[in-house]
Amino acid sequence: MELIDGRKIAGEIKAEIAEQVKKLIDATDRPPHLAAILVGNDPASETYVANKEKACKEVGFDSSVYRLDDAISEKELLDTVEFINNDPDIDGFIVQLPLPKHINEQNIIKAINPKKDVDGFHPENMGRMTLGLPAYVSATPNGIIEMIRRSGIETDGKHCVVVGRSNIVGRPVSILLSRTTTPGNATVTVCHSRTRNLKEITSMADILIVAIGKPEFITADMVKQGAVVIDVGIHRFVSTQSASGFRLVGDVKFDEVSAKASKITPVPGGVGPMTIVSLLINTLKAATKEVYA
Repeated sequence: MELIDGRKIAGEIKAEIAEQVKKLIDATDRPPHLAAILVGNDPASETYVANKEKACKEVGFDSSVYRLDDAISEKELLDTVEFINNDPDIDGFIVQLPLPKHINEQNIIKAINPKKDVDGFHPENMGRMTLGLPAYVSATPNGIIEMIRRSGIETDGKHCVVVGRSNIVGRPVSILLSRTTTPGNATVTVCHSRTRNLKEITSMADILIVAIGKPEFITADMVKQGAVVIDVGIHRFVSTQSASGFRLVGDVKFDEVSAKASKITPVPGGVGPMTIVSLLINTLKAATKEVYA
């Protein structure tokens, strides 16, 4: 069994981005600028945004966070989105999800300028990605594809099973793996919580990508010997055996499944770092007008 080290791969990509940023600053006198809108103080969102700021600093990006009260109205949030849309000094931005229940997330996502939508959630970017046109691909699927590429995992003709059908991970990664690209050309099956005979289907997977949002859902009897397993989930539990007071687990029961897998991502340290670095990739593309000329 080989661990797919997301931290190591992300570090390599950051070093590459930092070199490109130096050249960009020499040419334009301005580094790429990534912003985030954070509504409320959800701990997971706070951690993600803090990691984003740290990553920006590491590669030489400018970074800013617009912190808004969770009682903000949808209209006020839309006004903030529009303000950033029109700020020429910000190349890309994200609206951190989830949002408070009184705000319609789709209304906010659709209001983002597609040219600054480095999260890749806007319908225009989703559509361009589906058609194989230049697009900002959402961070986690993009990170998974880059991880597969840099780990030398063969996808051509392989059976890939994706467990989870969200618009954030499951659907886009299934499309990316089925496209005529490298990585790609896989035969993809998308499963979810209502799939019948789920165990039979996952057991046929050469590559199993799990993003179902249920802790340790995938067990050893659901995995084919020698499969590549990519665990997107992350769940936090209180633990008296950890110095931090908690432990993190994924959607895959790691101890069991790792004994059968040929390659597997750990939690933490697998997909998570790749999600952050994908935001950096998209922001650099926005700064250099690589997607939208």
